[in-house]
Amino acid sequence: MSTLDMETLGAGGPAAEDAVESTDRDIAGRSPTKIALDRLRHDKVFLGAAGVIGMFTLLGLFAPLITKLMGTSAGSSGAIDISKTDIFGMSNVGPSLKHPFGYAPALAGGYDNFARWLYGARTSLGVAIAVTVITLAIGIVVGLVWGMSTGWLDGILTFIVDTFLCLPFLLVALAVAPILFDRFGKSESTYAAASLVSLLIILVVFSWMYIARLLRGEVLSLREREFIQAARVIGVPPRQILFKELLPNLVAPIVVSLSLLLPAIVTAEAVLSYLGVGLTGIPSWGQTINSATPWFQADAPFLWQPLIGLVLLVIALNLAGDSIRDAFDPRTRR
Repeated sequence: MSTLDMETLGAGGPAAEDAVESTDRDIAGRSPTKIALDRLRHDKVFLGAAGVIGMFTLLGLFAPLITKLMGTSAGSSGAIDISKTDIFGMSNVGPSLKHPFGYAPALAGGYDNFARWLYGARTSLGVAIAVTVITLAIGIVVGLVWGMSTGWLDGILTFIVDTFLCLPFLLVALAVAPILFDRFGKSESTYAAASLVSLLIILVVFSWMYIARLLRGEVLSLREREFIQAARVIGVPPRQILFKELLPNLVAPIVVSLSLLLPAIVTAEAVLSYLGVGLTGIPSWGQTINSATPWFQADAPFLWQPLIGLVLLVIALNLAGDSIRDAFDPRTRR
């Protein structure tokens, strides 16, 4: 090598090293989760849906504080004076800064609609989150065990899941809910709690199978992979294989299931409350829609307020779920 070449390399050494480091940073590997999060940060649909969900979450979370500051209540203490209604039981007190949604008809309870709406959002999100967490826990455990099982255990789990999938949701809910109410709600003080527990049981019982079935398919495709076979050969306990080897590889389908399960639970809770087998004694959008149906012609906003809130929340959850599914799908280019 000539002296000129050596001087050229020596002079360009630091710059060349910087260029190599810069190239290494540019081509640094990223995990699938990080790639999905980067996609979501640039997804305008997801950001808009997340903003709507965050707004509903904050309103529901701080519903007691908001109603206290406004001097209203979702219960009987917020009811209007019967003397301030007309002969049809309609409130003569229109919407105002203190009561932006006005009052319900006196014969329908006479409560403040905005306070009831806030607590309805709180109930819908609270029930959806509780059911989703319990459902995910059951579905993940059953799906992992079902996917790794063979022989008689696989047959039993298949029979149980197929049996629950065959049960009609509405018919069983309409039949079982009154039985649970009568069994646990033996007094007025415990009836509201009994209706909540019964609703959670019904929704969980009819939700966990879908997640278990999805995860079982994923586990079937992973259990013959080299890292699982290696773990078996070196004597790793089955529990550690399930939760330390398989579970980290199921993050994407679990997150997608979570995002799509939430809107389904919100809708199911509203439907059951509307049919009278859901929550009792606890403010709910489904209850409000049920109470407002006979008053639609006389007081249309009484029905549209909870209905619009329910539709906006479900649409936002569905859009967020679709965006999350696309972000975790490596075949998409959004």
